[in-house]
Amino acid sequence: MNLHDLSPAPGSRRASKRLGQGIGSGTGKTSGKGNKGHKSRTGGGVRPGFEGGQMPLVRRVPKRGFNNARFAKEYQIVNLGALNGKFEGGEVAIQDLHRAGLVRSLSLPVKILAKGEVERAFTVRVNAISQSARQKIEAAGGKVEVI
Repeated sequence: MNLHDLSPAPGSRRASKRLGQGIGSGTGKTSGKGNKGHKSRTGGGVRPGFEGGQMPLVRRVPKRGFNNARFAKEYQIVNLGALNGKFEGGEVAIQDLHRAGLVRSLSLPVKILAKGEVERAFTVRVNAISQSARQKIEAAGGKVEVI
């Protein structure tokens, strides 16, 4: 079988609506767009946020103060319970977490949080860790390295 042999199942694809094909077709003359106005023109239609000439909401609401969203660091979160379930102890780095499917990207920083219990000694190498997670790992005989 080659690419040119493939075709959709019969009846699964409808023919496109043929606009402007004469007055008796039902979609002739104005092609279903009605008479005159902005939306009847070529390329017509309003941009997102347009409110018919009324001052748009985004311009009506006050904009004051500082918002940290542009500067906030986005961490990939891993809980201690997940570490316990996926690893048999030993060294755990970001690459290991990625291979185990606990983080989606190697380029984003990883933070360990304390949800769950630790039963084995881990040496964890991550970008950030919560204080309580650090205490739990060290209490189980492990070590934490912040990279």
